[in-house]
Amino acid sequence: MGLRFYKRVHLFPGVSVNVSRSGPSLTVGVRGAHVTVGRSGVTRTVGLPGTGIYYTSHRGYHSGFHSAHSETRLPESEQANADRRAERTIGILAMVIVGFVVLLVFAMAK
Repeated sequence: MGLRFYKRVHLFPGVSVNVSRSGPSLTVGVRGAHVTVGRSGVTRTVGLPGTGIYYTSHRGYHSGFHSAHSETRLPESEQANADRRAERTIGILAMVIVGFVVLLVFAMAK
Protein backbone atom coordinates (compact mmCIF):
# COMPACT_ATOMS: atom_id res chain seq x y z
CA MET A 1 0.00 0.00 0.00
CA GLY A 2 1.45 3.34 -1.04
CA LEU A 3 1.24 6.83 0.32
CA ARG A 4 -2.04 8.58 -0.43
CA PHE A 5 -2.90 12.28 -0.51
CA TYR A 6 -6.33 13.90 -0.72
CA LYS A 7 -7.59 17.42 -0.02
CA ARG A 8 -11.08 18.85 -0.55
CA VAL A 9 -11.68 22.60 -0.73
CA HIS A 10 -15.30 23.76 -0.46
CA LEU A 11 -15.89 26.72 -2.80
CA PHE A 12 -19.62 27.19 -2.23
CA PRO A 13 -22.37 25.07 -0.70
CA GLY A 14 -22.60 22.09 -3.03
CA VAL A 15 -19.40 22.85 -4.99
CA SER A 16 -15.93 21.66 -4.07
CA VAL A 17 -12.55 21.08 -5.67
CA ASN A 18 -10.77 17.86 -4.81
CA VAL A 19 -7.00 17.60 -5.12
CA SER A 20 -5.13 14.30 -5.05
CA ARG A 21 -2.03 12.75 -6.48
CA SER A 22 -3.98 11.71 -9.59
CA GLY A 23 -5.04 15.32 -10.25
CA PRO A 24 -7.79 17.81 -9.49
CA SER A 25 -11.52 17.20 -9.85
CA LEU A 26 -14.71 19.22 -9.37
CA THR A 27 -17.66 17.92 -7.35
CA VAL A 28 -21.16 19.42 -7.64
CA GLY A 29 -24.12 18.22 -5.62
CA VAL A 30 -25.72 17.80 -2.25
CA ARG A 31 -25.51 15.22 0.48
CA GLY A 32 -26.82 12.01 -1.03
CA ALA A 33 -26.29 12.93 -4.69
CA HIS A 34 -23.28 14.41 -6.45
CA VAL A 35 -21.36 14.41 -9.72
CA THR A 36 -17.56 14.50 -9.87
CA VAL A 37 -15.69 15.49 -13.04
CA GLY A 38 -11.96 14.83 -13.24
CA ARG A 39 -9.16 13.52 -15.42
CA SER A 40 -10.43 9.95 -15.28
CA GLY A 41 -13.99 10.83 -16.29
CA VAL A 42 -17.36 11.58 -14.73
CA THR A 43 -18.57 9.80 -11.60
CA ARG A 44 -22.20 10.05 -10.47
CA THR A 45 -23.10 8.94 -6.95
CA VAL A 46 -26.55 8.63 -5.37
CA GLY A 47 -27.11 7.26 -1.89
CA LEU A 48 -29.10 7.24 1.32
CA PRO A 49 -27.16 9.47 3.75
CA GLY A 50 -26.19 7.79 7.01
CA THR A 51 -26.86 4.24 5.77
CA GLY A 52 -23.74 3.52 3.76
CA ILE A 53 -25.96 2.46 0.84
CA TYR A 54 -25.06 4.16 -2.41
CA TYR A 55 -24.81 3.60 -6.14
CA THR A 56 -21.94 4.92 -8.24
CA SER A 57 -21.62 5.00 -12.01
CA HIS A 58 -18.47 6.01 -13.85
CA ARG A 59 -18.01 7.13 -17.44
CA GLY A 60 -14.32 7.34 -18.18
CA TYR A 61 -12.19 9.11 -20.68
CA HIS A 62 -9.63 7.10 -22.54
CA SER A 63 -7.17 7.81 -25.26
CA GLY A 64 -7.78 4.54 -27.05
CA PHE A 65 -4.06 3.73 -26.80
CA HIS A 66 -4.68 0.46 -24.94
CA SER A 67 -7.96 -0.27 -26.63
CA ALA A 68 -8.25 -2.99 -29.24
CA HIS A 69 -11.46 -1.72 -30.81
CA SER A 70 -11.68 0.81 -33.58
CA GLU A 71 -13.79 3.93 -33.22
CA THR A 72 -17.15 3.55 -34.90
CA ARG A 73 -19.43 6.48 -35.57
CA LEU A 74 -22.81 6.59 -33.90
CA PRO A 75 -25.86 6.75 -36.09
CA GLU A 76 -26.83 10.38 -36.73
CA SER A 77 -29.91 10.30 -34.44
CA GLU A 78 -27.91 8.81 -31.52
CA GLN A 79 -25.12 11.36 -32.02
CA ALA A 80 -27.67 14.19 -32.03
CA ASN A 81 -29.18 12.88 -28.76
CA ALA A 82 -25.72 12.59 -27.19
CA ASP A 83 -24.87 16.14 -28.29
CA ARG A 84 -28.12 17.49 -26.80
CA ARG A 85 -27.46 15.70 -23.48
CA ALA A 86 -23.94 17.10 -23.33
CA GLU A 87 -25.11 20.63 -24.14
CA ARG A 88 -27.87 20.39 -21.53
CA THR A 89 -25.44 19.15 -18.85
CA ILE A 90 -22.93 21.89 -19.61
CA GLY A 91 -25.70 24.50 -19.58
CA ILE A 92 -27.02 23.31 -16.21
CA LEU A 93 -23.53 23.30 -14.69
CA ALA A 94 -22.87 26.79 -16.06
CA MET A 95 -26.16 28.08 -14.61
CA VAL A 96 -25.38 26.55 -11.21
CA ILE A 97 -21.91 28.10 -11.13
CA VAL A 98 -23.21 31.51 -12.27
CA GLY A 99 -25.94 31.32 -9.63
CA PHE A 100 -23.40 30.62 -6.89
CA VAL A 101 -21.22 33.50 -8.07
CA VAL A 102 -24.21 35.88 -8.08
CA LEU A 103 -25.17 34.76 -4.56
CA LEU A 104 -21.58 35.22 -3.42
CA VAL A 105 -21.42 38.74 -4.89
CA PHE A 106 -24.68 39.72 -3.17
CA ALA A 107 -23.50 38.20 0.12
CA MET A 108 -20.22 40.10 -0.06
CA ALA A 109 -22.02 43.37 -0.88
CA LYS A 110 -23.99 43.30 2.39
